[in-house]
Amino acid sequence: MYQLICFIKAVSAGVCMMNTTWRDQQHPSFISFISSFLAANSFRLNFVPISPDFIFNCGGLSVAFIFVTKWDCGNVGTIFSRAKKLKAQFAHLYVTLNLPTRDQNDSFLCSYFKYEMQLGRPTFVPVQDIEMGFEKIVKIAHSCGVSKQQEVKSKLKAEVRWKIITCLHSSY
Repeated sequence: MYQLICFIKAVSAGVCMMNTTWRDQQHPSFISFISSFLAANSFRLNFVPISPDFIFNCGGLSVAFIFVTKWDCGNVGTIFSRAKKLKAQFAHLYVTLNLPTRDQNDSFLCSYFKYEMQLGRPTFVPVQDIEMGFEKIVKIAHSCGVSKQQEVKSKLKAEVRWKIITCLHSSY
């Protein structure tokens, strides 16, 4: 029984890597929330010097995130140039933006078209508060990982079926 319990505890939904610079710019209570939320959802958390704010590895798939916790209407150019740069490096990149006011949301929409962002590349996820933003990040990363695992399983099943059919066909 003890071995089974240890095995269950060892199962992980994935790994979350957090940018150390991003971490240092956040309030300690928010970092504590992130750490607790990840632990509750079976993710391991590592702090590393990476380009995006977060990289999740779930099911063999890496998903990168830029997480803008404070929208500064006067400094939007750096956000969009960073998104353009990272979308060339990561196939799965999402930009989560905390936009609690209508003015901030309007500023984002105007800036999105001003900086000629390609729709859905990367995907922008506006949220009302930072906790909701991080919860969405984890949901997106997890669903991408599950989707990848299902895709791999389907390919393996198809390959096994093909081999069985080939073996049966060659034996006749």
